[in-house]
Amino acid sequence: MKMRPALLIFIFFPLSLFAQNKQQHQLDSLMKVAHQRGIFNGNILVAKGNKIIYEQSFGLADAEQKLPLSKEMLFDIGSISKEFNGAAIMWLSEHGKLSLDDELIKYFPSFPLWAKSVKIRHLINYTSAIPILGPELDGNDSLILASLKNLKTLAAAPGTVYIYNHINVSLQRSIIEMVSGMNYSTFLQTHIFPAAGMKYARVDYPVDGKGMARAFDEDGKTVPYAQQTKGWVRLPARDLYKWMIALDAGKVIPASALRELGRNFPGGESSLGTTSFNDDTLVSHQHQGSNSNYEAAFYHDTKDDISIVMMTNNQQMKVWPLKTAILHILQNEPFTIPKKSLYLSIRDKILADFSKGMEYYHSLKSTGQQSYDFSFEIGDLISTAKYLQRRGRFDDAISLLKAAVALDAKAQDRSYGYELMGECYEKKGNTSLALESLQTAVSLYPENKNAAGMMLRLKNN
Repeated sequence: MKMRPALLIFIFFPLSLFAQNKQQHQLDSLMKVAHQRGIFNGNILVAKGNKIIYEQSFGLADAEQKLPLSKEMLFDIGSISKEFNGAAIMWLSEHGKLSLDDELIKYFPSFPLWAKSVKIRHLINYTSAIPILGPELDGNDSLILASLKNLKTLAAAPGTVYIYNHINVSLQRSIIEMVSGMNYSTFLQTHIFPAAGMKYARVDYPVDGKGMARAFDEDGKTVPYAQQTKGWVRLPARDLYKWMIALDAGKVIPASALRELGRNFPGGESSLGTTSFNDDTLVSHQHQGSNSNYEAAFYHDTKDDISIVMMTNNQQMKVWPLKTAILHILQNEPFTIPKKSLYLSIRDKILADFSKGMEYYHSLKSTGQQSYDFSFEIGDLISTAKYLQRRGRFDDAISLLKAAVALDAKAQDRSYGYELMGECYEKKGNTSLALESLQTAVSLYPENKNAAGMMLRLKNN
């Protein structure tokens, strides 16, 4: 006997509702345990299709004042802010206001001759070859412009090397202001935010302003905001969700411009973070950013129509493992609740006292693997070495990188460790050891274009 359509609908919808309720319960259990373990204090949003299926706040907006979070709170989103200047550049290009092939010298005529070889397209995928200059020379936008006037040479030929730094971003924002005749914040509020339906996003909103979540450390102390360059977007989770959906749907810039913005140097990020395309059709888009203990991340799978947004004011470096657990829940698969970050647990101890910090790392490795995450040990050691490197602790960074590359790890990850070792040796003025490290990096992973480009530059100097 055939079932009537109405009866089929009656059976299907309760089953569908039951599955969704089960997933919501699992998502809530996951996030409650994550909060209890101290790896997530913040706001989260999960959507399937055009429906938000889970949205919750966990923890405090201000740890010192014991103020609870709410879903309307604004967060700093770190490097995700760079999507907005990238989109603004593409908007101006689409409207005929600039060309991605414009040379930097056109907008900055006081820069040295190297600016003739750098194009806007190099800025948006971090291949300008402008080196990291250090906080004394690139700590704010004015310092950046003054320092570049005195920069004698680039680190390599533009387009041949990936150097992720704020200089590329600061220059983009300056160009946007020159071309549009508006300050950067006004341009976004006029042309970019409305296209995505964003109502509450602000640029450089004070971190102690009303409705802003305050970043805090492991001791519950407010963390001073260290970033001195301008142009940082602060917004609630729903506005970040709206941005991701609208941008990926071609509502902010056309699909062709989105494809251009998503092009990356091998092994590096684009202005959109990490994307995948099938021909010119976007398949997935994810991006993570952090600033002064703020951290945010989003993930968008256009095929399965899944969206995840997480924002925290107590960075624990666990947004991606949490994303993986969420995806497993949505796919009705077993999931694992993440452990505490090895990197965050050892970073400041190694910075304060290298020997004692390394002893602590080895003790965790011996007795703490039940509570601390050693699944990407080489990555955590490399991240700690980069933390030392940025603070001029090159000898300690090299020692830590040697420990990292000695681990049983993927060739690509070990190659990156040797690449950073080469950078440290170069900073110390030891060209021979720099070349030796870079050669090892390329031998381990021939696709390491960054190391190859650096090696070529050192050989030619």
